[in-house]
Amino acid sequence: MFESQSAPVNDPGAGFCRDCLALQRDRQFRCRACGSPRLTRHDELYSLAIAHIDCDAFYAAVEKRDNPALKDKPVIIGGGKRGVVSTACYIARIQGVRSAMPMFKALEACPEAVVIKPDMEKYVRVGRDVRAMMQTLTPLVEPLSIDEAFLDLSGTQKLHGAPPALVLGRFAAEVEKEIGITVSVGLSYCKFLAKIASDLEKPRGFSVIGEAEALAFLASKPVSFIWGVGKAFAATLEKDGIRTIGQLQRMEQGDLIRRYGTMGNRLYHLARGEDDRRVHPDREAKSVSAETTFEFDLAAADDLVPILRHLSEKVSGRLKKSGLAGRTVVLKLKTQDFRIRTRNRQLSDPTRLADRIFATGLELLGRETDGTRYRLLGIGVTELFDAGRADPPDLIDVNARKRAMAEGAMDVLREKYGMQALETGYTFGRKPPRDGKPRR
Repeated sequence: MFESQSAPVNDPGAGFCRDCLALQRDRQFRCRACGSPRLTRHDELYSLAIAHIDCDAFYAAVEKRDNPALKDKPVIIGGGKRGVVSTACYIARIQGVRSAMPMFKALEACPEAVVIKPDMEKYVRVGRDVRAMMQTLTPLVEPLSIDEAFLDLSGTQKLHGAPPALVLGRFAAEVEKEIGITVSVGLSYCKFLAKIASDLEKPRGFSVIGEAEALAFLASKPVSFIWGVGKAFAATLEKDGIRTIGQLQRMEQGDLIRRYGTMGNRLYHLARGEDDRRVHPDREAKSVSAETTFEFDLAAADDLVPILRHLSEKVSGRLKKSGLAGRTVVLKLKTQDFRIRTRNRQLSDPTRLADRIFATGLELLGRETDGTRYRLLGIGVTELFDAGRADPPDLIDVNARKRAMAEGAMDVLREKYGMQALETGYTFGRKPPRDGKPRR
């Protein structure tokens, strides 16, 4: 429990220690209780309730937790030399490694790095554990991805016997102790600034942006800080002479709307720290997919089909675990010159069966195996529904039910003995080597 059930809200020196959670009522540089320098203070600390929680270097942190020998080593989670970095630990980041960087560049920057292939099933399990802990704080949890979420703790002080800031401090300490990874917390009065705050002091950060300081804080920041301003739009703004949020703050709303349409309206409000978006719990996923980058470009159907089947089974497994089904199957291909092709087909009913996902993907792939060499293949589903609507009896394909029952039996065996316990004819003895080389 906390030192007391009420915090000194109006005391500008008030704060707490992120290590022992003791309240701080003065401007000392270290905690009076444990001596830690990890103190959080802010004039609005105990009146703010919108938080963004982000796990620190999540995939790498999970791998380091499971293998303590990696603790002080640079770790990169990603594919082979032609893949990209999924994430990197902070030791590797110091040497210049970044997410989405091509692996060969990452290894040039950090040749001593330990490279680990992503284990998404494990990361999903850990992400669910963190999410479950979030949901003990408030029912208003809005997931953004496997490792981050918005929380609204308004009105929870009576429940927890402490204001949101202290509850979040305790949460961060408990995640570190019970799950073995660290999180960073951003606390503010709106989602936009809470998200920005969570990035300010990573890792193990706890940053606060209050309403009184919002305009001044944002003024010097680049326009890319604004949600929705990517590289292309930032280049457009720079071409127009707009580089900082402070410049946007001095512009009229009508002028911004005339120049940039609805995006101009967003720029006007967010530049002033105005964001009325609410935290929506149980945010629905928009798609479920799986993809892989090859070590060597592949063109032959004999090489691509087994991979397509394997990826279809991964997508099916994720749908079944999530209780979801998808109505539109999407095939993704990336050519050797990095051009992306996407093909999709809408099904008559939502599905979560690997058999239907693969069969549809196979038809789409058949039209693309024209000699073009590919460096990436992916399959996924969109238009997600609850699994209760999935795969109704097919009056035309009388064997569909038999295949569905067979797949269910396979799922049971794989759950017990692992994915390699059973393989279909498409994958058994036909998978290309792990390095993705085409067969001779």
